[in-house]
Formats: sequence, structure tokens, C-alpha cells
Amino acid sequence: MLVKPKRNYRITTDSNHRFKKHKNLIENVEVSRPEQVWVSDITYIGGRGNTYLSLITGAYSKQIMGYDLSDSLATEGSLRALDMANKKRKNREQILIHHSDRGIQYCSNAYQESMKRKNITVSMTESYDPYANAVAERVNGILKQEFLLEEYKTDIETMKLLVQDAIRIYNTKRPNYSCYMKTPVQMHEQKEIKIRTYKRKNPVAKLALQLD
Repeated sequence: MLVKPKRNYRITTDSNHRFKKHKNLIENVEVSRPEQVWVSDITYIGGRGNTYLSLITGAYSKQIMGYDLSDSLATEGSLRALDMANKKRKNREQILIHHSDRGIQYCSNAYQESMKRKNITVSMTESYDPYANAVAERVNGILKQEFLLEEYKTDIETMKLLVQDAIRIYNTKRPNYSCYMKTPVQMHEQKEIKIRTYKRKNPVAKLALQLD
């Protein structure tokens, strides 16, 4: 509670492009099991220069399934995060939805073709409401505000080690409010618990997002 969040907004989404944009398929979906919905996003980290962290997180368990730290916003970083996440899939026979913003990385032919080969269904935000991809935004905030990743002014190779360690601790040690104080790994290993929602239905839901 003593950590003071810092606002350091950097634009990582370019939705003004020629590639196809997809509908939001999860707006009214109740997420009730692991590997039902993945949320993906890219966030600016910094370091000694500009580095960008691509993340894929399970909407049910809040476990970070795939990630990649890169010194550019090229699609390759997002593809590496997607490949890492896909290697961890256990229930490949079940429908999996990948939800993201409409950034060029996710709309690109390479990313779309990769999801098609992996039999992943595509969903995208259709507004600029931060609640449209609230899980991804919240995980971004945790890594930067609680694990202070933006404070380390170091080279990218060292930053990769710091990111790796932060994600390991986040997945295995940090209790999550929306998962009833289970860690993401604990939550991912079961499917009986009904999660607290991020959707903005009432002030309580908004408070849950703030306290997670």
C-alpha cells in the first residue's frame, strides 16, 4: 500500500491500419474456466532505452501464459508471446478466444494466420473504454506499479531477467482478489471457483478492479 503509482502513459496501439478488425466476442461471455479466454496487450516498460512487454493472460485465472520483451513494437514480439502461451495449453479440444485491442500487431496477417493455425478464435475491443480489456490493463499495472519494472534503468538483457522473475512471482506467489486470494497458478489448476468480474456493472465491480 506504500507504493505510489506513477502515470507514464505511452501509446503502444495503432489502430489506423488497413488490416481487418474483428468483433468483440467476449462482451457478454461469462468466463468460467481456464483457457476459455486469453487477453493480450502491449505495454511500455522503458529501461535504458525503449522496451515493450507483450503479454497474454488467462482471463479466468489471471495467469500470464506468454510474454516477450522487445526493443520495438514489431509484430514479432507479440508472436513470440503467443507461441509461448500456446505451448502451455492443456485443453486444445476446447474453444479458446483471444481478445485484444485493434492494434496493428494483432490485426496483422502474420498474427491472424498464427492464431488460425493454432485454432484460436479472434475477438477485439470495439471502443476506447479501458474496461473493454480490463484484465490486461490491470496486469500491466501490477507489473509496473508493484514490481516497479519501470524503475530499472538497465539494458534489455538484464530487463528480460527482471521481467522473467517478476512474472514468476506474480504467477506463483501473488494472491489475486478476483480469484478469492488464490495465486494465478492455483486458479489455473481448477475450474470450480466462479471469479469476481471486472465488468463495470456497479460500484462494487469497480472497487474490485481497484483493489485487485
